[in-house]
Amino acid sequence: MFETGKSLAVFSIKKGRNGSIWVRAGWAELNRDGSLNLHLDVLPLDGHLHVRESFERTMKEPALPH
Repeated sequence: MFETGKSLAVFSIKKGRNGSIWVRAGWAELNRDGSLNLHLDVLPLDGHLHVRESFERTMKEPALPH
């Protein structure tokens, strides 16, 4: 799944009428025992967070699928 020590992105995803809005909520790191350390800059109002491999998107790359 994820590699130990790899930086992961944490998002809050809000579903709207015109698709989803992804807000970067912070980052996470995977520990050797499989647990995660979350470093949050914001808290989601609905209590749900999405964790995925970190990536940097340029202006030419398409947006994430809804």
